[in-house]
Amino acid sequence: MNLPGYRTINCLQAFVGILLILVAVLYFQNHLGLEPCYLCITQRVFIISIAAVCALAALHNPAQSGQKLYAGLSTSLALVGSYFSGKQLWLQSLPEDKVPACGIPVDYLFDVFSLSEAISHLLRGDGNCAEVQWQLLGLSMPGWVLLAFIGYIVAGIYQFFRKV
Repeated sequence: MNLPGYRTINCLQAFVGILLILVAVLYFQNHLGLEPCYLCITQRVFIISIAAVCALAALHNPAQSGQKLYAGLSTSLALVGSYFSGKQLWLQSLPEDKVPACGIPVDYLFDVFSLSEAISHLLRGDGNCAEVQWQLLGLSMPGWVLLAFIGYIVAGIYQFFRKV
């Protein structure tokens, strides 16, 4: 059985990342009016980063050592992104009295705080991150994003260990 080539898998990963962000922004944010919480924005950054790494890998098409570098980087990004999806799922599972207080809006956060302080708030999450705004087949949005990160991890591991 012929499996897809290195470039094809990277192009597919980049395409999926772009598609995920377009759905998040155009459908969920603009059409449904769902405002992303701090952890949602953090997860978007990791999806965009993975898509950029995979697009760069497809364009560069390096030798095997370079392929391992790109695969390792995309897998590492997916692992860290999955942490934030898991953190949001954990916040969503908390009883109402254990949910942290809601924070300030994201645009205000970047207007008032320094970049490092704003990023610190984004990475921490808040009570808004515990709200389940949308579900499909019993999974909330961070659950679906976690599945995407797991897909990226599997593809990255495959790319890392494949023989040229």
